[in-house]
Amino acid sequence: MNFELPAEHRMIRDQVREFCEEEIAPIAQDIEDDHRFPEEIFEQLGQLDMMGVPIAEEHGGLGGDTLMYAVVAEELGRVSGGIGLSYVAHTSLGSKPIELFGTDEQREEWLRPLAEGDGMGAWALTEPGSGSDASDMDTTAEKSEARSASERSGAAAEKDGDEYVLNGTKQFITNASVANSVLVKAVTDPEAGYDGISTFIVDPDDEGFEVTTVWDKMGLNCSPTCEIQLNDVRLPEDRLLGEEGDGWDQTKKTLDGGRISIAALSTGLAQGAYEAAKEYSGEREQFGQPISKFDAVRDMVIDMHRKTERARLLTHKAATMYDEGEDVTRASALAKLDASEAAREVAEDSVQVHGGYGYTTDFPPQRFYRDAKLMEIGEGTSEIQHLIIGRQLGL
Repeated sequence: MNFELPAEHRMIRDQVREFCEEEIAPIAQDIEDDHRFPEEIFEQLGQLDMMGVPIAEEHGGLGGDTLMYAVVAEELGRVSGGIGLSYVAHTSLGSKPIELFGTDEQREEWLRPLAEGDGMGAWALTEPGSGSDASDMDTTAEKSEARSASERSGAAAEKDGDEYVLNGTKQFITNASVANSVLVKAVTDPEAGYDGISTFIVDPDDEGFEVTTVWDKMGLNCSPTCEIQLNDVRLPEDRLLGEEGDGWDQTKKTLDGGRISIAALSTGLAQGAYEAAKEYSGEREQFGQPISKFDAVRDMVIDMHRKTERARLLTHKAATMYDEGEDVTRASALAKLDASEAAREVAEDSVQVHGGYGYTTDFPPQRFYRDAKLMEIGEGTSEIQHLIIGRQLGL
């Protein structure tokens, strides 16, 4: 078994790492402090062909595999958790489902711009009352006759035929305020349970779509997290992704890849926090020697390295299994659970190694620490990952 990355993957990793060091690292704290989504960074990532890494070339992507995508996500997380979060939400949630479940026409109209870096994608599942029970949703999509030409306005009602009318609220939606398309989950058959959920492609310019809140958060503030309202948003039938009732199966398949995304991002956060602590402990002197020479500090840094390596191995294993077409529900949940908790633990220890300096915004550990906490919540909490793994083990 070869644990070394293929040559092409190493080339992409080195290219992205150089970009991160030159373009992202110098502004990472500023964009966080300013709560600013860095459009210019994503434009540059598009120019580097990184916005559609796991999307097929025929749809405008790079044609890479999930492992390559995980490597890119890790490198972004290594310098900025917020940029990494918007990137993985765009890729695994906003773009990949269109490739997996969309028609050729939908892929051309909606996926190609995302994969080529001409727009951002988003995915709207969570609602204010749903929490970990993501299937408990109140957003509805009701079939309606199309309005006459004189009644139409906006991008949502340009074609003849039936329409869907969407109403509801979606919460904690990454990228919603900067997105060019949002994949919205809604109930099309209230009596059918899981089989009554469907997915729709919504254009933020559609009449009735509104971003009502962009949340101030504990961390990751350069990545917008939003509440959206859908008020009689009328969509033509060709905005339905897949078939009616496919939405929950699509969600489960999407989350398998999404957990790998968060695992990769978490590994990057852990790597960044570990590197900061290692460098600082080798330079900071106390009692006439670098603090890395003291057993307590040395052992802490070693444990940080161990946890990061373990997270990377589990993440790369899950990504490789995904690429080989295997069932990755357990592997992705394991990777997400371990890497997210490792990120928080390593970041906390990095703050500790830095001492008082680690608590200031002049040093990155505090940012890694705040960013890492969401990794244990988003894409399913640690508790939900335990539930998934337990079921997979027959417990």
